[in-house]
Amino acid sequence: MNPIYPRTKKLQVVFIGFICLLAARSISALRADPAIDVRFAVIGDSGTGEKPQYEIGRQMDLLHKKEGFGLVLMLGDNIYPNGNPKFFKTRFEEPYKALLEDGVRFYASLGNHDVIKGGPGEREYELFNMGGRRYYSFVEGNGLVQFFALDSTNMNPEQLDWLEGELRKSAARWKIAFFHHPLYSTCLKHGSSLHLRTCLEPLFVKYGMSAVFSGHDHVYERLKPSQGVYYFVTGAAGRLRRGNINRNDPAFEAGNDSVNSFVYATASRDSIIVEAIGVNGEKLDEVAIPPRTTLER
Repeated sequence: MNPIYPRTKKLQVVFIGFICLLAARSISALRADPAIDVRFAVIGDSGTGEKPQYEIGRQMDLLHKKEGFGLVLMLGDNIYPNGNPKFFKTRFEEPYKALLEDGVRFYASLGNHDVIKGGPGEREYELFNMGGRRYYSFVEGNGLVQFFALDSTNMNPEQLDWLEGELRKSAARWKIAFFHHPLYSTCLKHGSSLHLRTCLEPLFVKYGMSAVFSGHDHVYERLKPSQGVYYFVTGAAGRLRRGNINRNDPAFEAGNDSVNSFVYATASRDSIIVEAIGVNGEKLDEVAIPPRTTLER
């Protein structure tokens, strides 16, 4: 019997084990890489302090414990009726207490109700992560996604110039905008903002915006893509406006105006999966957004 064989076999086993360990570590690192996906929730017209807001908050926490999303986009009307800071605790901190304790970050945009008294207060409120600004952008997932928070109540030339500058220099694979007033909505109460559509849609198309989330109408609605851009209305995280969707409108794709809801989205390299989640955890809608080609600048 060759006395070297057992030692050689042992070395082979050690070597194979080392290779397997490296492979396992590589797979683990790949799964932990923040550039692999960015998971986030979206709520609009949420800040009522009423039972539906608390129920949505509980459902978001259940999903967070299962999926581990790290941030929440807020689409305005964050603190009813006028953005008063005295309601921060009962109309934000308490409904989302579990999420905040787990380190989930909320990024707010301003709605028409917020700016009556709460514009400065909300902009400076640490838990809204606005940094004192009416509009701002931030990047997640090692550059995978860039988010653009806009002030649709006061869309002036200065903000439009800032937005175009940010879009022009963005290197993110996905660009996502969020603000209060929808460019597209079939709803009977408010509906589409044609002024904002004139201002913003050319920039969204030119610079390859992938998805746009707005509130103002208290429903969930997904509109047919316009020039490659996907538009969502998700203003049903507080009070619901039942029977408000016009399903005969040519722009209507899917929606729900009978159940309070929020949106959950996962952005990976290949797609953004957007799901509307009802107050009891039921899936109301789902769509996969493919990458789009940025048009000639």
